[in-house]
Amino acid sequence: MIRVGVNGYGTIGKRVADAVAAQPDMALVGVAKTRPNYEAEAALRRGYDLHAAIAERADAFADAGIDLAGDLDDLIEASDVVVDCCPAGIGERNRARYAAHDTPAILQGGEAADVADVSFNARANYEAVRDSDAESARVVSCNTTALSRVLAPLEEEYGVEKARVTLIRRGGDPAETDRGPINDVVPDPVSIPSHHGPDVNTVLPGIAVDTLAVKAPVTRMHTHGLNVTLESTPEAGAVRDLLEAESRVFVIPEGAGVDGGGALKDYAMDAGRPRGDLWENCVWGESIQLQGSDLYLFENVHQEADVVPENVDAIRALATDVPAVESVARTDESLGVGLESLLAEPSTGTGLVTADD
Repeated sequence: MIRVGVNGYGTIGKRVADAVAAQPDMALVGVAKTRPNYEAEAALRRGYDLHAAIAERADAFADAGIDLAGDLDDLIEASDVVVDCCPAGIGERNRARYAAHDTPAILQGGEAADVADVSFNARANYEAVRDSDAESARVVSCNTTALSRVLAPLEEEYGVEKARVTLIRRGGDPAETDRGPINDVVPDPVSIPSHHGPDVNTVLPGIAVDTLAVKAPVTRMHTHGLNVTLESTPEAGAVRDLLEAESRVFVIPEGAGVDGGGALKDYAMDAGRPRGDLWENCVWGESIQLQGSDLYLFENVHQEADVVPENVDAIRALATDVPAVESVARTDESLGVGLESLLAEPSTGTGLVTADD
């Protein structure tokens, strides 16, 4: 049984904690919070032991009527692996603290790649991380996770000559009331490429990929537009079959009436997903088109959720000898990863769809 502590219980941390608690081979030791807010209350409602991430703030928890199990050092010491889900930049400061306890650590994609020994994506480099001597791993960002899940099977099956990706990024998560833009679409960054392409290369170093990104005033999901030049020339239906075989890719049926992130979140909630989470890439089936060896598709990425199963797999890659296929299967089964629409239908697309504007 792998004892896991989660430092940070916000957007990602609360989801990772729930995912760890659902694993048959893991035990959640507890979670750490900096302050006794509504998220701390949520942890207590789920029966998780709560630790003060900043020891000097323990009195604030006592004043709020919250009994603590200890501080962050206690949590680290009791854990075989710590998953750091703190805001970007904090994980880098925490890394030395984990090392001082000789406790392996998982960090998130908001940190720079060099903050950890290796970057991690279950579909791209699980075995390489497992077979390394790494004591820390950075689960790549939500966007990089999604791109790796699509580019890895394409590279294996057809070879990728060049991938070009445009990312429409959400302005902030639903709870981030201080994020923006409010009424604009902003290049983010203005320079090209964006950081996403180089980040893909931390887990898929052999793929040529360029990315550009803009930030939009939405909170639900990111949208990717992919143009991938393949080394061979498959049919659109074959590419669709390839992606449908990936458990962490959901190919949206053409007849589902799903026209954007709002409908996707509604779909997830109707499917009984906790918090309406979509752990999978959501690829519109009718967008999968080819012109010669150029593949085109659109996908949506739920930024709050898609890295959650990757964190679970990263724990096994650092702490066990469990192979990738077994870890992914365990994670997927315990969480219910792998949407299967009752409306699934075979693709009939063979070429580009002519624009109507």
